[in-house]
Amino acid sequence: MMPTCRRLVLATAVLLATASAGQAAEPVGPRLTPKLRDTLREEMRQVLGASQDILAALVLGDHATVAERAQNIHDSFILEQSLTEQDLKDLEQAVPPAFLELDQAFHVTAAELATAARAQDAAHATELFGRMVQNCTACHGRFAADRFSSLGPR
Repeated sequence: MMPTCRRLVLATAVLLATASAGQAAEPVGPRLTPKLRDTLREEMRQVLGASQDILAALVLGDHATVAERAQNIHDSFILEQSLTEQDLKDLEQAVPPAFLELDQAFHVTAAELATAARAQDAAHATELFGRMVQNCTACHGRFAADRFSSLGPR
């Protein structure tokens, strides 16, 4: 059995290389209102920072930090933020259902990661973090290929 850190690095590399292969790019950024674009970008910055913390904590066996940061990611779900009714309508018009499904799956997985970390199940937490990375790269490759061209279809 590979050490957890090595499995995590290997899984992340494989996911980054394959997550969005063959998917058609449908950039949503240009269709978002400025407020939604800013909100989504801020959420992405927070998710990136928390994900970096999670990776370091997984490697160190720091279950408490993994749980805290994963819960923070779950709680940042864009649809649960203080968006107005009009913002929600604008979002629904700007993004396809598949975008919302990937976003929801990502946040559900973050909650599962927090639960696994609280149970001190390092192997399952590592697997779930890999799934989160897969969701990120799949979404960026499919819906933000204009910004992340190396993740788009080849």
